[in-house]
Amino acid sequence: MATRQEAQDRLATATAERDTIQGNLLDLDTSFGKRMLSGAQLAGVTKQRWDTASAALASLWDTYTAYSAVIDRAAELLATVRDRDMSLVTDLLLGRSVRLSRGPAPLARRDLADTGLEDLTIATAVARMRKDFPVVAEVVTAAEAVWGEVGGLLDQAGADLTRATTLAAGIGDDALSASLAAASAQLSAQRTVLNSDPLALWHDGHADATGASQAREQVAKVVAQAEALARLREGARQRIDALAATAATVRAVRDEAVAAWRRAAEKVASGFLPAQPPPAADFGRAGLDALAASGEWQRLSDEVDRAERDLAAALTRYRDAAAAAEGALGRRDELRGLLQAYKAKAARLGGAEDLALMQRYDRARELLWTAPCDLAAAAEAVAAYQQAILAIGRG
Repeated sequence: MATRQEAQDRLATATAERDTIQGNLLDLDTSFGKRMLSGAQLAGVTKQRWDTASAALASLWDTYTAYSAVIDRAAELLATVRDRDMSLVTDLLLGRSVRLSRGPAPLARRDLADTGLEDLTIATAVARMRKDFPVVAEVVTAAEAVWGEVGGLLDQAGADLTRATTLAAGIGDDALSASLAAASAQLSAQRTVLNSDPLALWHDGHADATGASQAREQVAKVVAQAEALARLREGARQRIDALAATAATVRAVRDEAVAAWRRAAEKVASGFLPAQPPPAADFGRAGLDALAASGEWQRLSDEVDRAERDLAAALTRYRDAAAAAEGALGRRDELRGLLQAYKAKAARLGGAEDLALMQRYDRARELLWTAPCDLAAAAEAVAAYQQAILAIGRG
């Protein structure tokens, strides 16, 4: 039999421990994970583990309730019992005073005198609760971690998908609608797993967010697709007008190239000219306007891109053609200048009266000042005149 002081000390220790246990049990029972698991339609590994954990949680509360009642009863007795009756308090604090109803064992293993009751000491009850608590806490904590990490990704993806759906409503593009449906289905599948079997996504102490990340990436692609089509829809008229302006520039450059070619054709033989610039092709504005009117934004985007490439290529071709035509004239003028320079040199060398040299000069001049000019023959004649003058210089 404990003394009153010993009983008071033991009771104070047991009460403090009981209060700590109560606080931890309340934290566990009111946690987000426990509330979600209790209210969800679970499946798979999560259902299996939660069935075990919820049974452990129920056992925890049953044990705690009986154990806490013993401590309260011991406190009541200690306040009123006489010293000679301290054995009553001692029995509560140290004896098998915590009675639990565990139910009868299965019939095949039941003892004839089995009452379905179990008597534990306070220490044994605490030890049993210590054993059951982590079984529940681990499941709850893992589920919370998965819901927090994976759920966060899916929530962000869901918000993005809503925005993409809003954009798509005003676009009416079949490809975009199909992409939206696929992304929505993947997101819904991931959400179903998260809600019904979160622990299927718990591996080696970490949440597996691979599926959620993939769903979010797919949604991000759809959002980008919707935004691009929305931008195209909003800027379709401006892009088509810009194409019209570019087409006008192409026609103007083509006209300049044709004029340059004609000027060159009047003065240079056709064999030394580039091909005459072909007519400028229409960029198909009527077709683009029709696509915009029917809301075929993706096809319109592709056609506008093609038209931009075609116009840019045509602009380059016409500019090159003009440069080539002007280059042919420039070559004739270059040969003319070279001929005159060597004529002056011939005069300085005393060859002004040289009949053969004069004949070479006249031949080159005739070719260069005859339209259309045979550039090859003219170049050959100028070279022959040049070599003759150089020969005079060496002599």
